[in-house]
Amino acid sequence: MTNKTEYNPLSRRAAAALQRLLPFLRPKSAADFTRLPEHVAIIMDGNGRWAKRHRLRIALGHRQGTETLREIIRHTDDLGIRSLSLYAFSTENWNRPREEVAALMQLILDFFASEIDELDAKNVRILILGEKDALPDQQRETLLSAERRTARNTGLRLNIAINYGGRAELVRAAQLLCDDALRGRIAPEQINERMLADKLYTHGQSDVDLLIRTSGEMRLSNFLLYQCAYAEFVFPKTLWPDFTVHEYDKALQVFAGRDRRFGGRKA
Repeated sequence: MTNKTEYNPLSRRAAAALQRLLPFLRPKSAADFTRLPEHVAIIMDGNGRWAKRHRLRIALGHRQGTETLREIIRHTDDLGIRSLSLYAFSTENWNRPREEVAALMQLILDFFASEIDELDAKNVRILILGEKDALPDQQRETLLSAERRTARNTGLRLNIAINYGGRAELVRAAQLLCDDALRGRIAPEQINERMLADKLYTHGQSDVDLLIRTSGEMRLSNFLLYQCAYAEFVFPKTLWPDFTVHEYDKALQVFAGRDRRFGGRKA
C-alpha cells in the first residue's frame, strides 16, 4: 500500500510555501519594528463625537477616553519609547460648555488618583506642560504633587499638556530669554535655537518624532509647534475612545516606514 505521507509532493510544496509566507501573514507587532520613535505626541481627539455616536453625555466620552489613555501609556512604556506627550486640555478648551470643563477638571483628579502609584512604580516621570497657576487649586496641587513625586524617576517621560498653548509656550520662552539678557547672563546676539529649546517645557527631551491625531482631523491645533518641526504626522480616522494598542502599533509601523531626511536629500 502506498504511504500517503511519502506521496503527494504537491502538498509538501504547498506546506513549504505556506511556511515561508507565515511571517508575512502574522499581524506585525511593535516588537517587529526596526525603528521606533524616541518621542511620540498624541492629540487625543474625538471624545465628543464618540459620545454623540453612542448617545451619551460628552463627559462620558471623555471618561471613556481615559480608559484608552491608560493602555496607550502602558504600551508606550513597555516599548521603551523615551517620551510621550499628550494633549489633554488646551488654553482654548476653557471656552467649552461649563459642564464639559467641569468634567475634564474632575477627570484630572480621578486619573492621577487611580494611576499615580502605578506610574511611579514603573519609574515614569511626569511633567505638566502648560500654565498650572491658572488651574483650580485642587487640580494645580494634584499636578504639582505628581511632578514632585516622580521627579527622580528615569523611565518614560510622560508630558501631559494641560492649560497649554504652543504659541503661549514660545512667548514664555522668549520672555525667559529676555530676562536672561536683561540680567546680563547672555547677550541678545548670542541667542540661538538651542537656547530657545532650553526654555521650552520639554527642555532636555528630543523633538517630537511622531505626532498622532485621532479622529481623522488634520491640524496641529497649537500643540508643540516648535517641537514638531520635523515630526512625522499620522492621522488615523479612529475616534480616541476606540483607539486601541493595535491602532497605535499601526501608526508606529507607518513611522518605521517613513524616509526621514530632515530637509536633506539621499545620495
